[in-house]
Amino acid sequence: MIQNEVPSIDMAPFLLGSAPARLAVANQMGRACQEIGFLSITGHAMPESLIQEMSAMSRRFFDLPLEEKMRAPINRHGSGYVPIKAEALAASLGQKTPGDLKESFNAGRDFDANPWPPALPELREVWQRYFTRLNALGAEIMRMFALGLDLPERFFDGKIDPPQSFLRAINYPEQAEAPLPDQLRAGAHSDYGTLTILLSENKPGGLQVRARNGEWVNVISPPGAFVINIGDMMQRWTNDRWMSTVHRVVNPPGDARGSRRQSLVFFHSPNENALIEPLETCVSVDNLARYEPILSGEHMRRKSEQAGTLAK
Repeated sequence: MIQNEVPSIDMAPFLLGSAPARLAVANQMGRACQEIGFLSITGHAMPESLIQEMSAMSRRFFDLPLEEKMRAPINRHGSGYVPIKAEALAASLGQKTPGDLKESFNAGRDFDANPWPPALPELREVWQRYFTRLNALGAEIMRMFALGLDLPERFFDGKIDPPQSFLRAINYPEQAEAPLPDQLRAGAHSDYGTLTILLSENKPGGLQVRARNGEWVNVISPPGAFVINIGDMMQRWTNDRWMSTVHRVVNPPGDARGSRRQSLVFFHSPNENALIEPLETCVSVDNLARYEPILSGEHMRRKSEQAGTLAK
């Protein structure tokens, strides 16, 4: 097993530095997206107090009795509560497995349309503040992406206003009984959109990504860091120059105690009417366009229908 192969990048020089410093960080990110499609970022300027508040509030939700969580059931937009074993993410890759050993709560950008748990009314306000800050962080990362792809820094701005953002909290409970064959905490899959911003816990039974050599790499994030990965839409936009890497969440060892794990996952994608086609800086006579143009909303709809499940 390869360890610690996912690079860590300090984002602060991009947010606070000169033009050459910004470009240097963007190029670092571009290399990571090309080589493995995953990285972690520090220096992102997200308030630690908000991160802790969001984490604690989400854990309070998962600690509610099941009947209370079910009072905010998932709706046709994918928002709401999803019970344990209700998803099998490997289905998005055509693999049939038992349901994943996780539960989740999900919210889209229209907070008025999302179901909210009556037993925890304060959850909405915290989630909305966190959502807003991560939307802004996603926009900054897209500017880094633009520079890393030899495009004007604000090339993507109009295409991500407003973004198809989606926030998901995931609880991976301790496993009181052995998983079924091929059953994981989250089956192998790739994400659908442009980028994912993940706040994860380094606990037994964690995130792994599949490197280009086919081996699984453990993702160990530095304290206070977000894990970033690109999705299928960004691979399509870059004409396969950047990789939407398959990843999974494995089970903890059978004797592992304290393996309950929580992830906060933010999916950032362009607005529904953005046209996704290979970028001119990623097409040449030696690397012709590999994808037909498609609207962002249609891409997301097809991916969801193909998988029959939520992303991640």
